[in-house]
Amino acid sequence: MKKSRFSEDQIVSILKEADAGIGISELCRKYGVTNQTVYRWRSKYGGMQVGDVRKMKTLEEENATLKRLLGQKELEITAMKAVLEKKW
Repeated sequence: MKKSRFSEDQIVSILKEADAGIGISELCRKYGVTNQTVYRWRSKYGGMQVGDVRKMKTLEEENATLKRLLGQKELEITAMKAVLEKKW
């Protein structure tokens, strides 16, 4: 996935500008993004503070790690079952 030019902190500040009354089209020109990008950001980060975004990011990373560990364990269990089913 392509890395964003803006950090989460910057995105939150841009959305705060939009909430302050600056038009979406002005924000798009100022920061060089499309309307769709701003609306996507709003759906993901709308109403969040910088601290909330950081917490969400750490939780997403932790969740990815746990999913990876679970997948590895499932693979080990499947391999062990296959070995135990063989007749020697």
